[in-house]
Amino acid sequence: MAAIHTLFATSMGIDTHQEPVVFIRADSEVCRAEGFNANTRIEVSVNDRSLIATLNVVTNEVLPARHIGFSRIAWQRLALAGHEMVTVRHAPVLHSMSAVRKKMYGNSLSHKEMNDIISDISQHRYSDMQIAAFLTACVERLNTDEVIALTQSMVASGKRLSWPDRLQLVDKHCIGGLPGNRTTPIVVAIASAAGLVMAKTSSRAITSPSGTADTMEVLTRVHLDLAEIQATVRKANACLAWGGAVNLSPADDMLIRIERALDIDGTGQMVASVLSKKIAAGSTHALIDIPVGPTAKVRSQATAENMASLFETVGKALKLKVCCLITEGNEAIGYGIGPAQEARDVLAVLQCQPGAPADLRERALFLTAHLLNMADRGELSETTALARELLQSGQAWQQFQRICEAQGGLKSIPEAACSLPLGARHSGTLLAMDNRRLARLAKLAGAPYSPAAGLRLHAKLGQALAMGQPLFTLYADSQGELDYAADYYAHNHDLFMIGEAP
Repeated sequence: MAAIHTLFATSMGIDTHQEPVVFIRADSEVCRAEGFNANTRIEVSVNDRSLIATLNVVTNEVLPARHIGFSRIAWQRLALAGHEMVTVRHAPVLHSMSAVRKKMYGNSLSHKEMNDIISDISQHRYSDMQIAAFLTACVERLNTDEVIALTQSMVASGKRLSWPDRLQLVDKHCIGGLPGNRTTPIVVAIASAAGLVMAKTSSRAITSPSGTADTMEVLTRVHLDLAEIQATVRKANACLAWGGAVNLSPADDMLIRIERALDIDGTGQMVASVLSKKIAAGSTHALIDIPVGPTAKVRSQATAENMASLFETVGKALKLKVCCLITEGNEAIGYGIGPAQEARDVLAVLQCQPGAPADLRERALFLTAHLLNMADRGELSETTALARELLQSGQAWQQFQRICEAQGGLKSIPEAACSLPLGARHSGTLLAMDNRRLARLAKLAGAPYSPAAGLRLHAKLGQALAMGQPLFTLYADSQGELDYAADYYAHNHDLFMIGEAP
């Protein structure tokens, strides 16, 4: 029978993000008896609660004898108060890791193997390193059956929103890769003003300077539980919430966290991520926007068509009606990049302000018209006219305010502490911009973690510029971040291409 080891729990106050870490002294009798070393995975239990964590070994001065230290997330997950006696032992063997190794060598995974992996991830049995191994093994190496299995497993890992039978619930998603393309809040406002029901749950940014949830959090409360989402939809016909707050496809949120750190977003994982959230939210119809451009996430028409086919095939297998639109992705949309700057553009369009970005407005109207058409609200010409009327009449703005009030009220947009206008290096026509490096520039300024950080464009493609004419303004919450982003721009002269128009 295995020996039972107990230690006194103490909080170390160390932020290890979402990976639980525990700390034991190097001279601990537990380490000697069990052969624990740094990075050993161990199981810690108290009463009926248990946690698998990564072990860090510390010197004697850090902890008293017979104590075990906990990082913040480990302390929270075990709901400790302090000085409890906790039981320590080796973590159970993770049999699903054999399937991860199988995938590393290029073999296909069965539905059961995929389900076992996602089940273990959702129950916090995988370390960040093990999740990273799974993700990298799958990047652009998942077949259609595996994507279907991954989607189903991610849905099964969490809760699902329930709605009245035969209710048509529509959704819209952009695959990303186009800075400032914050059409979702506008589409939701117009479509729900037209009578469609949209329980929109969005992710935070993965590789971009802002996700829909990040931008909406600038404007209203997005941390809604399941009951609040349902109540908001009953009041306003729609919501704009953060999906990670309601445990819909929780494994997806864990995967996204590691994808963000690795700066990867594989096609199969992305399709499973998007559709699992739609299915878990109870959606019956989903419109997918796939921008294509030389520096967008998708760079060729053929790649976009293959992605659209995969979305539609997986959707059909899981009884979700999916329609994909392949759109132009040559330049950033709107003027703002980063949560607060994108929020300003969203309000400008909804309020029909004279200086509202026309490209963001027209793109949102185009997507809304197709969504209304998909939901059988008329021919495309009719739904196009309806969407424009709802926006221009102010009904969409009133609807957006109704949604925000139901979620806790409309907030003031924060201002950045520091800003720096940067001008064109020489005269000419703005011919191109690098979307990926533009997104990186905004991230270096602090977006999305600092909501006010990012940048605001002052020029669009095709515009004639004089030397020194303002090209964009950087925003940051500290001078250090502002200087860091400005230095990146100084070493990337071709981020904007200015020359003679053809």
